[in-house]
Amino acid sequence: MTDQNQSTVLEIHENKTVNKLSISDEFLTPSQIVSRLDKYIIGQQDAKKAVAIALRNRLRRQNVSDDLRDEIMPNNIIMIGPTGVGKTEVARRLARLAKAPFVKVEASKFTEVGYVGRDVESMIRDLTDQAVSMVRSEKSEEVKEKAAALAEERLLDILLPTVPPGSYEKEEEVGEESLAEKGRDADLEEAVNRKSREKMLERLRSGRMEDRQIEMELSSDSQGGMMQIFGPLGQMEELGGIMQDLMSGLPKKRKKRRVTIAEARKLLEQEEVQKLIDMDAVIKEAVQKVEESGIVFIDEIDKIAAPTTGGGSKGPDVSREGVQRDLLPIVEGSNVATKHGMVKTDHVLFIASGAFHVAKPSDLIPELQGRFPIRVELKSLTEKDFYKILTQPKNALIKQYKALLQTEGVELEFTDEAIKELAAIAAQVNESVENIGARRLHTIMTNLLEELMFAIPEKCSDEKIVIDKAMVADKLSKIIRDRDLSQYIL
Repeated sequence: MTDQNQSTVLEIHENKTVNKLSISDEFLTPSQIVSRLDKYIIGQQDAKKAVAIALRNRLRRQNVSDDLRDEIMPNNIIMIGPTGVGKTEVARRLARLAKAPFVKVEASKFTEVGYVGRDVESMIRDLTDQAVSMVRSEKSEEVKEKAAALAEERLLDILLPTVPPGSYEKEEEVGEESLAEKGRDADLEEAVNRKSREKMLERLRSGRMEDRQIEMELSSDSQGGMMQIFGPLGQMEELGGIMQDLMSGLPKKRKKRRVTIAEARKLLEQEEVQKLIDMDAVIKEAVQKVEESGIVFIDEIDKIAAPTTGGGSKGPDVSREGVQRDLLPIVEGSNVATKHGMVKTDHVLFIASGAFHVAKPSDLIPELQGRFPIRVELKSLTEKDFYKILTQPKNALIKQYKALLQTEGVELEFTDEAIKELAAIAAQVNESVENIGARRLHTIMTNLLEELMFAIPEKCSDEKIVIDKAMVADKLSKIIRDRDLSQYIL
């Protein structure tokens, strides 16, 4: 398979009955999805396989006959494992591979109706907003060139009236013979204006006028702010959408501003893009993306699971169970009112995660447990895993620090022994203090390079700095030996 084919991701076609997706080599297979995830996430093969199968099943579902397609529900996944082992990253990278709308929420922020907190349906509204933003960005790229050309024309309309009428040298611009042939002032004026616009356009494109100030009219966004009143009120979303449609038909206020030509070009391009995009089509496609390929990642689901320690649920546990019961219809499949219309959640993929240190998955209400049939346990990271995390992923922490210091003209290099020492220290501190997974590497790297990052560029510019095992031990060994100090620093 070619790299070009491998880079193709799963997409959902707009028409459900026509133009079905064909399962062919051009789409990622589960093993290829796992290999893509391997570039950013170390280990956790069970979790990667589970999400890869879930993503591929969406493609398979599109090729099922119409009478059975709606009956095939997504197999929601619950990931169990300590913090910092890659649960969120697996879901986020999966959404990027699928080019699917994705939203991450924390279960602890949701509350039962009557308690302070967010309403559970807000996750679907956030997902729909994300999808609209995604589709609008895609459509904007499609019309970007046309919008730039229209913006240039508007800039010329603003600039040319400022040229004094007597500044043209008619004979030089058009020529005496041409004047004699045309013999009419209207033709002369048209020829001169056309020539002037061509010259002005050439100057605009050359970049020589970017800092010039001009006055222009822009539409005011004050009306859009009024609609935000309805946003956070869950039950008011539908009414807010109706009101927004009514207000959109009113003429928009325009105000004058003095801006540079560089700023004016960007503002005018944005206005032209908005004119060229059909927002009704954007919203329709976005809602379909949500319903067919949306992914919701619910983190900290263990925080709303009340441990069964005997006796009935009292106090805050009542609210925890209430949140679970409010989540149930969303995960099972229901219609949610958003400002973009009704959204069905029947085929949205839900991935939940939690450390489950105190509570257990079985402490969730049975109905909610049944909505997450796939359970995956993620393993704690070992010293070998830390070494791989520091070196192998495309966004490895060492590569990030090298890139940061390269901007200051400093070449940073880590010896292999130094990286192994960092991995060993991270594993040791996680065992002795608190296991926060790969996030421990951030604190260790920060303490190791703190003085160096502070001294650059005054003292260490334009040179090569080598981090070896001795330097790592010197910087961090004292903190590791002092257990009390390591709790606050590492």
